Amino acid sequence: MPRYLLSVYGPAERTEFSGYPSKQAMLQAFADTGAFNDKLQREGHFVFADGLAPATAATTVDGQGDTPVLTDGPYLETKEHLGGFWVIEAPDLDVALALAAEGSKACRGKVEVRPFQTEGSIRELLES
Repeated sequence: MPRYLLSVYGPAERTEFSGYPSKQAMLQAFADTGAFNDKLQREGHFVFADGLAPATAATTVDGQGDTPVLTDGPYLETKEHLGGFWVIEAPDLDVALALAAEGSKACRGKVEVRPFQTEGSIRELLES
């Protein structure tokens, strides 16, 4: 079954409650997201999910030269950063998009959906 990455984006600037307007809103989003995770597991879509530390905790590594260059912070300076993700299995993109809409509502963030490259899709690309 095809796999999809559902990436959750939120504001780069974090508030006292991780970008939520209040503690109550944050706790409700966490509860709703937990319920969504449970649904994904019950229905056989769940592969893996997790939240990420703030982008300020990132280190960017460029190992293309003779000596790796390490830079504190995210690779890009943006107003929104990746805050968490789900890896799911779904029979097609339409199902993945419907699940992403539910996940977006639960966590109160924008969700980007991207299919994983499979061995078959890479082979097709190389043969074309």
